[in-house]
Amino acid sequence: MNVLIIEDEKMLALEIGDFLEKEGYLCEWAKTCEKASEKIYVNSYDFILLDLGLPDGDGFDLLKELKALDQREDAVIILTARGAVEDRVRGLDLGADDYLAKPFSLLELSARMQAIKRRRYKISRNEFDIHGFSIDLHNKEVRFHTEKVPLTPKEFEIFHYLVLNKNRVISRMQLTEHIWGDVLEINSDSNFVDVHVKNLRKKLAACTTTDWFETIRSVGYKINVT
Repeated sequence: MNVLIIEDEKMLALEIGDFLEKEGYLCEWAKTCEKASEKIYVNSYDFILLDLGLPDGDGFDLLKELKALDQREDAVIILTARGAVEDRVRGLDLGADDYLAKPFSLLELSARMQAIKRRRYKISRNEFDIHGFSIDLHNKEVRFHTEKVPLTPKEFEIFHYLVLNKNRVISRMQLTEHIWGDVLEINSDSNFVDVHVKNLRKKLAACTTTDWFETIRSVGYKINVT
């Protein structure tokens, strides 16, 4: 899952980024409202970690900009030294998903992100089943019954993301943003997404039929669950 860290304190941003990348997240950094706004308008994110006290503006204004955009589902966690109840209430009223006052534990941040993910996708635990496959989010493994399916990290992330969004068509662009990050750095003519999906489907099909893994022509992919 991809994360945008909006934080003007470089050392803190690097610390958060290093920690989350070890947890399997893909992180980008913006230290100003202007840079963050540019990234938000081009890319979508699974999580946005938002500092309120930025050098060129207020994080609340950035949050308003984000929420004014159509069809955005970025989860926002406010990270700030402001501890006033009024600020917390305002942030939640504007659409933030959670609030952490500085200083905070990185382990708590990770736990808050996992809690948001579970609420959003209605996951009750870190392991769930679909069409005979068991997806272990903690160990990042997929098994068919008791046999481990040998997926690469990218194949796991693709399968995980499609399963979380079951019964929804996920476009190639959405997969690109989610798995590889900033779309500006990616050649739009590349077929690397299709190659990864083809390899994933081949490995899943070696275990059982994959007629529930649907290709939507010229659009993307969909995993069907009834």
